[in-house]
Amino acid sequence: MNPIDNFADRVLSWFDQHGRKDLPWQADKTPYRVWISEIMLQQTQVVTVIPYYQKFMASFPDVYHLADAPEDDVLAHWSGLGYYARARNLHKAAKVLANELDGIFPATIEGVCELSGIGRSTAAAILSISRNEPTAILDGNVKRVLGRFHAINTWPGEKKTENAMWQLAEDYMPNTRCADYTQAIMDLGATLCTRSKPQCNICPIKEDCQALATGVATDFPIKKPKKSIPTKHTKMLVLQNPEAQVLLEKRPSSGIWGGLWSLPESQEDAITLMAEQRFQVTIESQEPLTSFRHTFSHYHLEISPYKLNILSGSQVNETGKYQWYSLDDAMALGLPTPIRTILSSLALQENLLETN
Repeated sequence: MNPIDNFADRVLSWFDQHGRKDLPWQADKTPYRVWISEIMLQQTQVVTVIPYYQKFMASFPDVYHLADAPEDDVLAHWSGLGYYARARNLHKAAKVLANELDGIFPATIEGVCELSGIGRSTAAAILSISRNEPTAILDGNVKRVLGRFHAINTWPGEKKTENAMWQLAEDYMPNTRCADYTQAIMDLGATLCTRSKPQCNICPIKEDCQALATGVATDFPIKKPKKSIPTKHTKMLVLQNPEAQVLLEKRPSSGIWGGLWSLPESQEDAITLMAEQRFQVTIESQEPLTSFRHTFSHYHLEISPYKLNILSGSQVNETGKYQWYSLDDAMALGLPTPIRTILSSLALQENLLETN
């Protein structure tokens, strides 16, 4: 028998016994709930997403609540998940859905893809899981399963290879139990056909897996050609006034950490002098904090934070861009992970001083 003939049946039989069926977004598979989960799960592990998803849905239970929320509130709920453009696109798409489409997701992949931040695979997942449509997906897990099953010896990021994988994904998509199959093949890649330690001995499609037949399943799919990524350096200024408030800067809406609250940065060596001139304040003392590295997908960022204690009040002249916050209030904002790390350490340090 051609492996394609019963591929879906084997995957579904495995899913019926071993698949994940109690994840929060599986309880009520509306297009909205599936959409939020699919966006959160992009480049993020399930175990990390679950508490974020639950908090997000509690605050924004439907597309209208999300559309009406301030962007700062949406970003605050996303703080720590990374790839913040996902949250901004969610918010933008929610406004279109609520204000132009009566809150109803389009019925076609092409229509769903017109919404901000939604590509072909995510659109297919939304329609398949929420509406049981036979729309094949091709996320990272599916690419890994198909790349190994067929021992595809070219990198999936190449357009020709990706197109071939899309064709395979569509060939294997059944006409019934579409929602279950979509969840099943994702689960297969996430729990058995994992990146580094695949459990080939209990895989439902092992008999026809060409990568397993080679003896080294982890050689597939072919890895992206490696290239070194650069390292950048920045100094982050933790300006603190006599009221124990810190000065935060609202990032531009686009680019790294777009729309989030961050700490002012500098490339200059004379930190105190620069801060006094830039913010028209008097610095009482300067204290270097622990430096650390934060890695993005395309570069490393070496962060050197400095605590600057201000003697007199601030006269910051860029209204709206800079704002003073207590540490407690700051932690409730949408903050990039490195900024949250710095402020959390500062809060812990101050609490220790107060108790001693």
